[in-house]
Amino acid sequence: MAFDLDDIDRSIIAALVEDSRLSVRQLAERVHISRSAAHKRFTNLVETGAIRKFTAEVDRRALGMTVTAVVVVKIGERPWPQVRDELAELPFVEKVQAVSGDIDALVTVNAPDNTALSQVILRRIHEVPGVVSSRSLLILDEAEGHRPGSG
Repeated sequence: MAFDLDDIDRSIIAALVEDSRLSVRQLAERVHISRSAAHKRFTNLVETGAIRKFTAEVDRRALGMTVTAVVVVKIGERPWPQVRDELAELPFVEKVQAVSGDIDALVTVNAPDNTALSQVILRRIHEVPGVVSSRSLLILDEAEGHRPGSG
């Protein structure tokens, strides 16, 4: 769904992506509009679904999740929504995404150590009905790119 956003709406989104705890007053100051205009626009962005939720960005390492892998999964004859939902329920699974090409899904797994990671990949993922095969890619380093709304 496309949203009809102007530059001010995009600036509000960018400011909230940077710090979702901004007050309406702070938001108004950052995007150079009145508080009432900031409140109205903010409310509209939430009500239309352009902003879906507010969340905290957590450092996985601070939580003891020191190993991350992307698991490339091939799925057989089972409906995607069922496989997706079962994979998403597995311990340490952060994200499940359907992709195009010769693979079917990417599963991001964060675990406290290699033993836990291998248990999820070798046992739990392969126990999900419909999973035919997988290939794992261990994340060695990462950097943040542009966040939505940041331009």
